[in-house]
Amino acid sequence: MSTSSGAGRQQRGYFPRWTLKTSGVIMPEERLSWGQTIVSGLQHCVAMSGSTIIAPLLMGFDPNVAVLFSGIGTLIFFVIVAGRVPSYLGSSFSFIAVVIAATGYAGQGANPNISVALGGIVAAGVLYGVIALIVMWSGVGWIERLLPPAVTGAVVAAIGLNLAPVAVKAVSANAFDTGIGLATVLIIGVVAVAAPGLWRRLPIILGAIGGYLLYLLFANGLGFGKPIDFTQLSAAPWFGMPSFTTPTFQADAIFLIAPVAIILVAENLGHIKAVGAMTGRSLDAYLGRALFADSLATIVAACGGGTGVTTYAENIGVMAATKVYSTLLFAFAAMVSILLGFSPKFGALILSIPGPVIGGLSIVLFGLIAAMAGRIWVENKVDFANPANLITVAVALTAGAGDLTLKFGAFTIGGIGTATFGAIILYQILTSPLARRAE
Repeated sequence: MSTSSGAGRQQRGYFPRWTLKTSGVIMPEERLSWGQTIVSGLQHCVAMSGSTIIAPLLMGFDPNVAVLFSGIGTLIFFVIVAGRVPSYLGSSFSFIAVVIAATGYAGQGANPNISVALGGIVAAGVLYGVIALIVMWSGVGWIERLLPPAVTGAVVAAIGLNLAPVAVKAVSANAFDTGIGLATVLIIGVVAVAAPGLWRRLPIILGAIGGYLLYLLFANGLGFGKPIDFTQLSAAPWFGMPSFTTPTFQADAIFLIAPVAIILVAENLGHIKAVGAMTGRSLDAYLGRALFADSLATIVAACGGGTGVTTYAENIGVMAATKVYSTLLFAFAAMVSILLGFSPKFGALILSIPGPVIGGLSIVLFGLIAAMAGRIWVENKVDFANPANLITVAVALTAGAGDLTLKFGAFTIGGIGTATFGAIILYQILTSPLARRAE
C-alpha cells in the first residue's frame, strides 16, 4: 500500500494517472517527459538485453524469440499488476542448469531438444501459478514468515554474487579486454555521478555506447584486440519472423525443470522487496499479482519457444542508479522489445557487442543487485546481532558466491537454488521453538 495520499488517490482507477515530473525521484505513478521516457525506456532495453540474450544462447534458444517474449511477458506483468510495480521480465538464469541437464545440450548452436525443455518450463510456470493463486487467496503472511527480510536480502545478494564470475570472466581474457571492461565501468560511474541533467539518468546506455566505441577504436582501428565482425549484421534483414517452437511434455524433463518455480518465487519476492525499499513504500499488496503475472508470462513464453522469465534484477539496478521508477518506462521498453523480436538485424547488432563491454555492464549491474540486499536489511532493520540472521545470511552468501551445487540423482540445484533453499530452511531451523528453548 502506498504511504502517500497522492499515491493513495491513484487506487481509484485500475491504472494510475501518471503525473508529469522531470526532476528528483520519479515514483511509479509519475512519469518523465515523453522524450525522456523514450530514452530511459531504451536504457532498460539495453539493461535487459545482455542477460535476456545470453541466457537463451547458453541453453540453445533463439535470442530473438526470447527478446520478443520478454516484451510480451512484461506487458502481461504491467497489465496484471495494474501498472503499479516497476519491473521488466527477462530470461531467467535459474533454468539454465536444469534445461541443459534435461536436454543434453552440447553448448553450441541450436538446442535440438528445445521442445522438451519448453514442456518443462511450461510445467514450472503452472506450479508457479498455483503458488501465486495461494498467495492471492491467503495473503503474503506465510511467505513473509518463510522469507523474512533477512532471508530475502540474502537471496538477492546471492543472486548478484552468483552472477559476478560471469561478469569477471567476460573481462578477463587478456589485458585489452580487462581495460575495455573497466573503462566501460568507469564511463557508467562518471555518467551516473557527474553528467548534467538528463544524461545522468542514462549511465547504462551511455556506458554501453561508450564501451562499444572504445572497443571499435582500439580493436578495429588500432588492432589491439579482435575486431568486431559486422558480416552478420550487414547480411541480416531488418524485419523477419522469429523461429517459434512448441513444447512437448516428457515426465522426466517436467520433474527436473518444474521445481525451478520455487526459485522464481524467491527471486520475485526479493525483487519486489528491493523495489519497495527503493521507493519507500510496501508493494506487498501486489505480490500475489506479480507472482501470477510472472507465471503466466513464463507459460506464454515457453509455448512459443521462449525462455522462462523473471522480474529482472538488472533493471532494478538501473532504477537504483537513476531513481526513476515510473512504470511507463517498462511498458515502452516492452513494446520496443516486441518490435525488436521481429528484427533479425537487432539480434545481429546485439551479438556484435564485444564481450568485454557486456562484462563491464554486468560488473555494475550485478554489483547493484547484490548491493540492494544491504538496503533491504537496513530498511527492515534486520538485527545482525541475532545469530539466526547472521548465520543464515553468511551461509547463503557463501553458497551463492561459490556456486555450491547439490545433486539429487538427475536433479541438480545450482548456487542460486542452494542459497535460496538453504537460507529458507536454515532460518526456519534456527528460529524454531526448539532452537529458542535451547538459548
